[in-house]
Amino acid sequence: MHRRQFMGTCTRAALGVGAFGHKTFARTVEPDTKGTSAPFPFSVMLWTVDPQLPFAERIGKVAEAGYHAVELVGEYDDWSKQDFAQARTRFHSLNMVVDACSGIRTSLCDPSQRDALLREIQAKLPVLAELECSRLILLTGDKVRGLSHEQMHASCVEGLKRAADIAAARNVELLLENIDPEENPKYFLTSVREGFEVIRGVGHPKVTFLYDFFHEQISEGNLISKLEKNLDLVGLVHVADVPGRHEPGTGEINYASIFRKLGQWHYSRYIAMEFIPTGDIVVSLRTAREFAEKCGQEGLALAGRETSIKEIHAPA
Repeated sequence: MHRRQFMGTCTRAALGVGAFGHKTFARTVEPDTKGTSAPFPFSVMLWTVDPQLPFAERIGKVAEAGYHAVELVGEYDDWSKQDFAQARTRFHSLNMVVDACSGIRTSLCDPSQRDALLREIQAKLPVLAELECSRLILLTGDKVRGLSHEQMHASCVEGLKRAADIAAARNVELLLENIDPEENPKYFLTSVREGFEVIRGVGHPKVTFLYDFFHEQISEGNLISKLEKNLDLVGLVHVADVPGRHEPGTGEINYASIFRKLGQWHYSRYIAMEFIPTGDIVVSLRTAREFAEKCGQEGLALAGRETSIKEIHAPA
């Protein structure tokens, strides 16, 4: 199962159904890693954690593996106000946050759907507040028959500009994600390169890019070079290996190099695991996190040595 399939099956979550009320954002989504061994904060995209289990148990497994954040797709779609309150209690008890949510279904690349898109984003903001989450993942939608590539690209830029005005008023960051053409051959944005072009075209501090290494490896590869050139535009990275969407080390992506580079470049935003574990969920998640921490620390040490060398050879 991948995320798009999961979205069609998660409309009834384990905590209940009903309506929700307004709530203001109250918690940070960027935990402080100072004083810990972690070079960056980690999260887990929850759809990958046995969706047959009750929500609270899935959160518990993530916490047991040493994570303090999760990302949600549509697990909350039918929750009542009481369900949100129970979820917040569960998150607080585990010292956990929801660092990002997905779930917007209206097209970004189709200008005829723009008003509907903005209404859907506006309606999602109170839900994010209930989850104490301030980051929303957006997809472009499928290619639109009758429109040129340039027109769809321009629609993404303009739509994100309009959406940013709405989201920024509630201090919500928007994250644009590409999808590889094998998973969805109809999807518009299949290239990280073009994704960064869109983000630069928007030019808003609350609009960043979600760099999914799994999707980009399938689409075009050359992961590290594009990451380095555009690191200032990256708001989140997603981790899974190719093929199979399993944990790092099971496929062809050199995640050791990627995590070292992220450490070396002092990347400080979330690294989210979005892989399907091949073994025990807790063990797989913990092993992936510890591997990323180790490589990230190696990158930080390398950056420190480079700084020392520059200081030694600096002109008097």
